[in-house]
Amino acid sequence: MASFLTLPAISTRPIIPSAFYLKRPIFQSPPTLHFKQNRFFVSSSSAETGYREDSRSNTIDVVADIKSERIVVLGGSGFVGSAICKAAVSKGIEVTSLSRSGRPTYPDAWVDQVTWVAGDVFYVNWDEVLVGATAVVSTLGGFGNEEQMKKINGEANVVAVNAAKEYGIPKFIFISVHDYNIPSFLLSSGYFTGKRKAESEVLSKYPSSGIVLRPGFIYGKRRVDGFEIPLDLVGVPAERFLKATENFIKPLSSLPASDIFLAPPVSVDDVALAVINGVLDDDFFGIFTIDQIKEAAEKVRA
Repeated sequence: MASFLTLPAISTRPIIPSAFYLKRPIFQSPPTLHFKQNRFFVSSSSAETGYREDSRSNTIDVVADIKSERIVVLGGSGFVGSAICKAAVSKGIEVTSLSRSGRPTYPDAWVDQVTWVAGDVFYVNWDEVLVGATAVVSTLGGFGNEEQMKKINGEANVVAVNAAKEYGIPKFIFISVHDYNIPSFLLSSGYFTGKRKAESEVLSKYPSSGIVLRPGFIYGKRRVDGFEIPLDLVGVPAERFLKATENFIKPLSSLPASDIFLAPPVSVDDVALAVINGVLDDDFFGIFTIDQIKEAAEKVRA
């Protein structure tokens, strides 16, 4: 009878050299997001399962610098201020408005995305407004008798600038006014002296991050007591006419007070976008003329 050689059973499982040892499946924990001082931290841990004692837990930390902007708009419910709030919201910037009237009454969707604080810069509790802000934008200004104009155009803004500086706000943007080439002795009114006093305070306290915008006539749809005044019906044609004839009228610009008639109007949207450019661009600071305001606005539109 034939005999059979007894052989060990052969496994159908492939033999894997120890140098190519396959670890057991890796289970990864969900990433955890942390936010601290404008920086996001992403932590993700993975751990091996199995019976080996040398199983390890590996943590991967990803750090990204993300600058989250939060601006405070003084006079945010006004004509220029509301345009700035609206533009900021459209760019994903967090906005707080401080004005005596507080929240506006019109039902635009962007209004719900702004924090509205009713108050006066001379009496407000700045802790409720400035903490956490990255920039303050002041649209404060107005007309009246000499003392009133000095107070609202000058003193109110000086108070705001010093409060912002005290709270460590890194940037201050002030909406001033074009000088219209008016002789200096005519710039002694409370309106202009107040504006220039505020400008001086901004540039003194914020020499490398303060922004002063000097627009001329600002046009757009202005709401007053529930009515909409279409200033663009005047501003748009005037701006187009002056643009088309600038080569002919340029020699006249040297005449005293000529800019009362020759300074081009500025869209309220251009002023608002120039402000947004200032908020986002740390290299944008100093005094900006009408043409420079329009150029800054185009950068944001691009």
